[in-house]
Amino acid sequence: MAVGNETVIYFSEQVVVLFSCALSFLGSSLIIFTYIIFKDLRTTPRRLLVFLSVSDWLSAVSYAFGVWRVFHTDSVDCIVQGAISTFANTSSFFWTVAIAVYLYVFIVRSSQRVADSLELFFHLISWGVPLAITTAAVSLSKIGYDASEVSVGWCWVRIHAPDRVLWMLLTGKIWEFLAYLTLPVLYILIKRHIHVAHAALSEYRPILANRPQSHSFFSMADMKLTLIPIIFIFLRIWSTVRFILLLASSPARLNPVLVTLHGIGNTSQGTANCIMFVFFTQPIRTRLCTAFCCCCKCAAAGQHLHDDPQRLLPGQDPSTHREEDSTSRPLIDK
Repeated sequence: MAVGNETVIYFSEQVVVLFSCALSFLGSSLIIFTYIIFKDLRTTPRRLLVFLSVSDWLSAVSYAFGVWRVFHTDSVDCIVQGAISTFANTSSFFWTVAIAVYLYVFIVRSSQRVADSLELFFHLISWGVPLAITTAAVSLSKIGYDASEVSVGWCWVRIHAPDRVLWMLLTGKIWEFLAYLTLPVLYILIKRHIHVAHAALSEYRPILANRPQSHSFFSMADMKLTLIPIIFIFLRIWSTVRFILLLASSPARLNPVLVTLHGIGNTSQGTANCIMFVFFTQPIRTRLCTAFCCCCKCAAAGQHLHDDPQRLLPGQDPSTHREEDSTSRPLIDK
């Protein structure tokens, strides 16, 4: 699997990871697109999700470029790609935790004003800290060719840096570990609070609580709160496993299956968010289906009108149509 000090990335791994990058790119773009076109659905949590999607979008693009190129030297494009992916990946961790903190303050602490006031703080941390870390890493020549030791073709912390483990922690791993601990705790507390509130509602307002629609919305929210930390950990754990195996100097980190899972996991966050917050969110899903159906009907109507020129337009009088037809046919015949 390894030649010298370099992990070989097979073509099949490239194809799979590039496909994962494409899905994440489309998923992140769809989240941003729905926020722009549906003005009445622009809530603060969804705005925070858009900022997370911007990070995931950048990650997908930079990772795709790295996987496509599979760098072998500390070239300029390698350093640029490594810097962008480091910034975007670290920012994604911060925004993921920021959304959980916002929901905790809003739901458990029951303070929308305090939750909304945290948005500026989220921006300073989620953009500022990754930017500062990435700038320091690039300035000290820590970003570059890493021989795919803990990557899948893209560049990250230079393989020859004597303090590379420290910089791997600073440019991603330490924030990843903190997210592993923070997200489950926050979402468990949110779920517990919602369950208590729902139980109280069921006791004092049984008619409302027993409505199927009420149960449906509650079940979907409960499922999302369960899936968010589980999916995050499931996607990111493969990168963490390879990092631990690197620290242990284990050749198992070069296993093709583990490398492929690492590539898919690191590039699928945008896809996962799109599935949960677009396709599994009824208002967004309904709007998209309506818009898609309208486009299909308009296209079909236009094609049918093109195929059948004798068809009357809505509101057109038959006599007028015959008159137009009688005046236009001589011109055509000529």
